[in-house]
Amino acid sequence: MESSLLTVSHWMSREILTVEVFDSIGLARRIMAKHRINQLPVLDGGKLIGIVTDRDIRDAYPTSMVINRGKEIDRFADTYTVEEVMTHNVMCVRPQTPLATAVRLLRRHRIGSLPVVEKGKLVGIITRSDILDFVLSGNSLGQARTRKARRGKALRL
Repeated sequence: MESSLLTVSHWMSREILTVEVFDSIGLARRIMAKHRINQLPVLDGGKLIGIVTDRDIRDAYPTSMVINRGKEIDRFADTYTVEEVMTHNVMCVRPQTPLATAVRLLRRHRIGSLPVVEKGKLVGIITRSDILDFVLSGNSLGQARTRKARRGKALRL
């Protein structure tokens, strides 16, 4: 089997969490912390318009010098929207994109994930963790074993 036959669709997460463009960075931070994820696609009316990462949110928060002012910091986070801190020109791939191509994009651009879009609709996300799962599975790029065949991978809900 050729390596080009192993596609993003074999290893992407299909059930993904998202935020809307006018959600607060506080909400985005809470979602990421609760589900132990590092990035959230940002939607506007169902259309992917960006991505917000844990680093985007950390950089937007006030300095850690304000130690005993947690409630003030939480109020601050609820006044800024995801749109103000997100990356607008998000790099995407299609489900049919070769997995090797997605790996090269993640590495070259030093990013943690690539939203997967088909016909203008967000259908999944491929992350560095998904790539590590692929490596740990023992597969090679020439073996198209699907996520369903793997054990121990929790889907993001």
